[in-house]
Amino acid sequence: MCDDEIHQFEGTILATETPMSRRAFGLSAAAAAGLSASVAASLAHAQVTVTEKDVDIKTADGTADAALFYPSGKGKWPAVLIWTDIGGLRPVFRDMGRRLAAQGYVVLVPNPFYRGGRAPAVTEGLDFGKPDGRAKLMTLAGGATAPNAVETDAPAFLAFLDAQPQTDKKKKAGVQGYCMGGPMVYRTAAVAPDRIGAAATFHGGGLVTATPASPHLLIPKMKAEVYSAVAANDDQRAPTDKDVLKKAFADAGKTARVEVYDGCNHGWTVKGSAVYNEAGAERAWSELTALYKKKLA
Repeated sequence: MCDDEIHQFEGTILATETPMSRRAFGLSAAAAAGLSASVAASLAHAQVTVTEKDVDIKTADGTADAALFYPSGKGKWPAVLIWTDIGGLRPVFRDMGRRLAAQGYVVLVPNPFYRGGRAPAVTEGLDFGKPDGRAKLMTLAGGATAPNAVETDAPAFLAFLDAQPQTDKKKKAGVQGYCMGGPMVYRTAAVAPDRIGAAATFHGGGLVTATPASPHLLIPKMKAEVYSAVAANDDQRAPTDKDVLKKAFADAGKTARVEVYDGCNHGWTVKGSAVYNEAGAERAWSELTALYKKKLA
């Protein structure tokens, strides 16, 4: 799980994001500027080619608010579920959903904290660096990531996606998650193995624990191909976790990759984070979309 040591560099979680950092694998200023321009162009293209809707989804525990994205125009596309980080549903994750939809997917980004309130109000103004804010966020995260919560929510969200006329139900669905969303990805792939064909985690927290509920113990139940991208400082804090994951996948006969991103710290894929690494984020995005193209398209 995310903790204050990992997140000591993150500030107040707001409905809008802070300016991004351009630190990126030693790129030259010109290369970094070119990369930023490419990303901006991709987001701008998505803005005009994707339909976005705010939706409410009935679950066993209430009504979850979420953002739905799909390519404008006629057609059917594979479904993808995105689990956010501890900051919840906010503009940066809407950007991700919109950008992915522009590549030919029906994308749902739920508010994982809907039991506590609607987004963005449920997390607005909370600061992980302060004891009170950290306690509130951890309480929200605990409720969202509990095994029974994911086992309730994931099928409801996938059923909602499959009910959309734009969704191609003949093709497998994908699931991706960030920070606390990492374990939620594993639980989703395990609870819906016949539906999820591709799963990806980015700086996932708590994929390996010493408890009987550890997400890595669910690997034998999965049928998806899995890509887990690990932050460098997460690997430093728990250097054996990647080996545990690799062995669990190998022992279960699953196709998976577990990769440490040198020079990229926890939160590097999320624009607005103080550790956002644009080159690392784009590399992760390329791995994600290549996996989806292979397994879903």
